[in-house]
This record gives sequence, structure tokens and C-alpha cells, in this order.
Amino acid sequence: MARGGPKLHHGRRLELGQSFQDGGEHYHRVRPGYPGDSADWLIPAGASAVADIGAGTGKFTALLVERGLSVSAVDPSVDMLEQLGRTYPGVQALVGTAEETGLPEASFDVVSVAQAWHWCDPLRASTEISRILRPHGVLGLIWNQLDTSVPWVHRLSRIMHAGDVHKPDFRPKIGPEFTSLESHLTRWEDAVTPDDILELAKSRSYYLAANDATRAKVAGNLNWYLHEHLGHAEGELLQLPYLTQTWRAVRAEGRGGSR
Repeated sequence: MARGGPKLHHGRRLELGQSFQDGGEHYHRVRPGYPGDSADWLIPAGASAVADIGAGTGKFTALLVERGLSVSAVDPSVDMLEQLGRTYPGVQALVGTAEETGLPEASFDVVSVAQAWHWCDPLRASTEISRILRPHGVLGLIWNQLDTSVPWVHRLSRIMHAGDVHKPDFRPKIGPEFTSLESHLTRWEDAVTPDDILELAKSRSYYLAANDATRAKVAGNLNWYLHEHLGHAEGELLQLPYLTQTWRAVRAEGRGGSR
């Protein structure tokens, strides 16, 4: 799902969410994946079944499949799930949301929500995720964000209107069904060209929801910054710094079951 951004009011969240009802192929092609370190830290030993909620085109799903886990992917976008199914035909894909997954009770060791928790109602989603987790199951919340501690990336994020950079005191809101919330940070780099960065900007909610004039301004500013200001050539490979913040919490005893 889309999926960085600040906390949004419900109406605005629905409005921007419509931006991701198509364009699954473009999203999958231009969005970065996630570092394996994130999944290794999140998934407990002995886990076998994972539900990936807000799975989008399967960017985090890839890490789960690579680790031999049985994966059920849930997303509200049919287009995104069709792209996921083409890439990972062995994954069960279902249209649904974090608040209403459509998945069976007490069936999963881990539930992951990558780049999508801010689109959810955290309390309703926590209740539903607790329902589908087995005793002592793990909830994982994962975010990719540009590493804005690097000066040129900080300016890039402003031009792109990349609103998914968390403040230092950020802590995701979860329901009372979960306990022992802790986090893990991974620093990594994605190899991209200037054109890849432009396409990345075009996959973000700010650009998708904008009018033609605003889109043209974003593209013009990015081209100026990357080519004229920073002096990068067409097709030149850049290392774009990212941070991946992974949170995990454990299903509290006595909190699961039917709602």
C-alpha cells in the first residue's frame, strides 16, 4: 500500500487511497524494496504463516516468500494484488483491509504491515490483527523513509513532497491487544538513476492527488535539482540513502479471539 505520509484525517485518507487503485505495475517498478535485515529481525524462530496486510504489489511480501513462509497478502486495491499475484503466484491474495482482513481466526504467527499503518484505524486494526494471530503472535510495522540526515537527500525529500519522514520521537499507535513494542533501524542504499527518482516522485500520494500544473512543477524542480544543481547525467547511477524502521509487538495473552 502507499504509502508513506503523515497522519491523515479519515476523509483525506480515503481520498488519497483512491490514487492507488490503479498503477500497480508502475508502483512495483519504481518503489524500493526492503532490506532483508528488517524481516530477519521481525520474524521469530519457528514462524511458518504470515499475513502481509496492505501488501500492495508485494514489496515486503518478497522477503517473506524468500524465507519460505506461507504468506497471505491483503490489500484494498485489486490492481495492486493482481501485480503481486503475477510476481508471487504462490501467495494467497485477498481484497481487504487491516480493519477487516477476511482471514481466519488464530491462523498466523506474524502479521506485517509495511508502509501502510498510517492508512489504518490503529485501534480497529489492532483488534482485527489480534484476532487472526496465534497466541504470542507478532505484529510488525515497517516503514521505508529517505535518510534526510544526508543534506542532499533532505532537500530532495522537500522537492518530492515525501511526507514519510518520522520525527525522532515517533512511536506507532497500537491497541491494548499488544505489548512489548520495540524497534529496529536499518540503514541502506538503493541504486537509482535520476529518472528513477522522478518516477518515484510520481508514485507518491502528493503527486497522484495533484493537478497537472503542480505535477509539472514537481517534475521541473526535480530535473533542475538532479541535473543542474547536483550535476548528475542522464542514466547515472546514484546511491539513494534510506532508513527502514521496523517495529514489533507481541499479542498479549487473553486479547485474541472473536470480537
